[in-house]
Amino acid sequence: MRVAITGASGLIGGALARSLTEDGHEVLRMVRRPARDAAEVCWEPGGRVDTDRLAGADAVVHLAGAPLGPARWTRRYKRTLRESRIRGTRTLAAALAAMESPPPRLVSGSAVGFYGDTGTRPTGEDGPRGRGFLAELVADWEAATAPAEEAGVSVAHARSGVVLARSGGLLGTLLPLFRLGLGGRLGSGRQYVSWIALADEVGALRFLLERPDVAGPVNLVAPEPVTNAAYTAQVARAVRRPAVLAVPGFAMRAALGGFADEAALVSQRAVPERLLEAGYSFRFPSLPGALSDIV
Repeated sequence: MRVAITGASGLIGGALARSLTEDGHEVLRMVRRPARDAAEVCWEPGGRVDTDRLAGADAVVHLAGAPLGPARWTRRYKRTLRESRIRGTRTLAAALAAMESPPPRLVSGSAVGFYGDTGTRPTGEDGPRGRGFLAELVADWEAATAPAEEAGVSVAHARSGVVLARSGGLLGTLLPLFRLGLGGRLGSGRQYVSWIALADEVGALRFLLERPDVAGPVNLVAPEPVTNAAYTAQVARAVRRPAVLAVPGFAMRAALGGFADEAALVSQRAVPERLLEAGYSFRFPSLPGALSDIV
């Protein structure tokens, strides 16, 4: 396949690009500067896309955007999150729609934040939209692909959970603290965490590239979400250190603002119904196995 990737320098995009390249596929990295070689495509969110370089591509994977967290969600950062996702997605979708023969497949990044707080209820892709900034952002982010869909491009929205990796992402950031015995649950610890190992995040994205019949929202999460308390205990067990501390909810809110109430402390028990129905086989369906491989 010939696959173009935005956000190819990030944790997920970089791992996906390496995986595809190692298996003999051609990867075009979409960059926000002049292209330096034939493996790069210049694009500018809110600007133009060098669609001539996309001619003949089989698919585009759109992963670019400012990190959702952990970061303090100030008003300014919320604007950055919206602009980097919605404007960039709209620009790319419109550019694909304007091509005489666009790539037939677009896998566009999204998030399980769409569902808001699901409590203890397992939620598949048919679950309703939640409330709050993040749920609204995800809904608008996904809607921005409309021009490509209307032009006949098959679009999948990859609603990712917390991606676990050895370096980078939330786990990679916190592992040094856990190894010092300073890990701890967040708030009550009863909130569910919808997680996925990086290997399965990449595997699921590649599965979606090969299955253009799977369109619309797809939850990229492991089939066994866990509570934050269980997650904390499993990470501590993996690094053979205690984790008896707890970060109070008020401290999380003071440090991270809206990110605390809509991501870190919210309970999201999303499940990968559509991936499983389509036949995807998880390499790491349970947390202990994923952490053993990562740590």
